[in-house]
Amino acid sequence: MKTTYIFILFFFNITLSIAQEQISVYFDSNKFDLTLKENRKLQQWILENSNSKILAINGYTDEDGTTGFNDTLAKKRVENIFNLVKGNIKIREDYKSISFGENHKHSANKAENRKVVIYYILEKDLPNENKILGLPEEKIEEKPKPEIEYPEKVVLENPNGTQTVYKLDREFMKKIGNASVGEKLKIENLNFIINTFAVVPESRGKLYELLLVLQSNPQLKIEIQGHLCCMPVDRLDLSTQRAKAVYNFLVSNQIYPARLSYKGFGSSQPLFPLPEKNEEQRAANRRVEILIVSN
Repeated sequence: MKTTYIFILFFFNITLSIAQEQISVYFDSNKFDLTLKENRKLQQWILENSNSKILAINGYTDEDGTTGFNDTLAKKRVENIFNLVKGNIKIREDYKSISFGENHKHSANKAENRKVVIYYILEKDLPNENKILGLPEEKIEEKPKPEIEYPEKVVLENPNGTQTVYKLDREFMKKIGNASVGEKLKIENLNFIINTFAVVPESRGKLYELLLVLQSNPQLKIEIQGHLCCMPVDRLDLSTQRAKAVYNFLVSNQIYPARLSYKGFGSSQPLFPLPEKNEEQRAANRRVEILIVSN
């Protein structure tokens, strides 16, 4: 679907408040791509603010060059930053993308005027978003999420020309996609080779279930939690390594890392007390769960 970006070319003065934050990234002269240093700065900010919300993106230039050239350059800078943050951080639907060009210079140092400023609200302040912006409080009726039709199976091509078919649990996938923040779901039948963090071949379909759900729900953020059975002390930190194995699979398949985290709990949160009485209890205790962080 084609998307059109409208850059509003007028002076927009954002009234700052205690609950409103901002970050500036800087550009080389006549450039609209970030330097490596500034790009790393922006990526780190994205990681640290994955649950924040962007209100506005303002672009500026120095006074070198014609006014028309600078207006165009400022637009490109804003558009570049927008493309880097979209899909990774929530953006207010009526947010402002504004290109000031060489207007509104803030410093006698030209380098400090070649910038884009992102205004945003921290996660803790989102419940007061309209109040912070001076907007009337509105009761917004939540629209039901559209029903997603997940595939019944995944077919993988093997190097030797054969195919591997994994049948998918579509009901479980729907449950993850529709889960509420704070809800925790166990990934059933996700098994590992004993004393390792390698997923057994029969369980790889469970990884694709999680991958497809994350691909179909771009606002979904999760924490992957690993648990062990049997032993009171996780000396090898195996629970963390198993959670990390799921994390690495998702990241290697283009799920943005800011949407994911992982943690190992050893056997500190057993469903059945240690020592377990039978294999059924041990199997229940050694598990990987998904905590819904944002949806």
